[in-house]
Amino acid sequence: MAVLDIIMRMRQEMEEELVSNILPFWINRMTDEVNGGFYGRITGREEVKPEAEKGAILNARILWTFSAAYRLLKRPEYLETATRAKRTLIDRFYDNEFGGVYWSLDYKGNPLDTKKQIYALGFAIYGLSEYARATGDDEALAYAIRLFETIEEHSFDPVKNGYCEALTREWGEIADMRLSAKDENERKTMNTHLHILEPYTNLFRVWKDTRLERQLRNLIGLFTEWILNIKTGHLELFFNDDWVSKYRIVSYGHDIEASWLIHEAALVLGDKDLLEKVEPLVEYIAAAADEGLTPDGSMIYETFLDKGKTDTDRHWWVQAENVVGHANLYQHFDDEVAMQKALRCWDFIKQHLVDYKYGEWHWSVRADGTVNTDDDKAGFWKCPYHNGRMYMEIMDCFLPETHKKQ
Repeated sequence: MAVLDIIMRMRQEMEEELVSNILPFWINRMTDEVNGGFYGRITGREEVKPEAEKGAILNARILWTFSAAYRLLKRPEYLETATRAKRTLIDRFYDNEFGGVYWSLDYKGNPLDTKKQIYALGFAIYGLSEYARATGDDEALAYAIRLFETIEEHSFDPVKNGYCEALTREWGEIADMRLSAKDENERKTMNTHLHILEPYTNLFRVWKDTRLERQLRNLIGLFTEWILNIKTGHLELFFNDDWVSKYRIVSYGHDIEASWLIHEAALVLGDKDLLEKVEPLVEYIAAAADEGLTPDGSMIYETFLDKGKTDTDRHWWVQAENVVGHANLYQHFDDEVAMQKALRCWDFIKQHLVDYKYGEWHWSVRADGTVNTDDDKAGFWKCPYHNGRMYMEIMDCFLPETHKKQ
């Protein structure tokens, strides 16, 4: 069977999985009809936790996913869920006194953790700009622009460049800047910069502002000149103010995700000279990420080089980015070997991660091959964004009416 025929079969499988499994799970099981918005958590053993903390990341990612789904498929139930997420973000998470978004709410929708994690502001821009892109909504765009201005005012470092991790509610210094307990407490991180690059790219699709363009170009430069370790092809993860990193950690999923997000940003800017500079690095970063591939087509999580320790679990989000990153290499560089890697990972996902009984994907498959049901099915970090985006990227890039790469 020709490779394009196999791709189109994969695309059909993904669309069916998206509309029959992933999106219905979030609509039917996570909508909080009592307190508004969405529940904060469903455990890996399918127990809904109606009094769980509600995270800004989860809500913003639901907003992005259902806005993108509506843009592609035009189903009214997707718009309804996207609008619910938009209202929750604007009416509950947005801080009307100091600007920005709260990190979390209690289950009734009241502010709980009021710190300003820049990562969360980035995802709010991502979701709001996608809603504006899908619907033309002026309010969503206005809030996305307002959050962009807030990040630039409070987080951007005009002297040493880049963006700080976190601040207090009132935009003061904060002692613990970590995104999560597993992270290092450093002022600048790859992860937050990646998820500022991503929303700024999406915002530029709907708002051709010169300052936004300048900062988007700057972000690409930060990745190619500072965050990327040019000797290894991997991204460094944690930095001090002077862009010095003392940690030797390899995150394979972030490498492959960054490869296509950096490329996407350059493509959206439409600058031929920039693309000529970036595209060899896109391939280089993706090749380094392939060090995490396993014989069954999946990708392991991360390696701590100084500790001689590797986490070989296969996390849901890493597999989703593995597929998209390699499909990007095929779409833009005619790399059929990369597409075979994407197809093999999709087979792994179907066999091991998709929950055909209860819906959605499991958090991970452990090194011993068992399914991880200890971690959430839905929650603060387990959202429909990585796998939902994987489905929609494949659907959007390989269109059935032309049966050609787009």
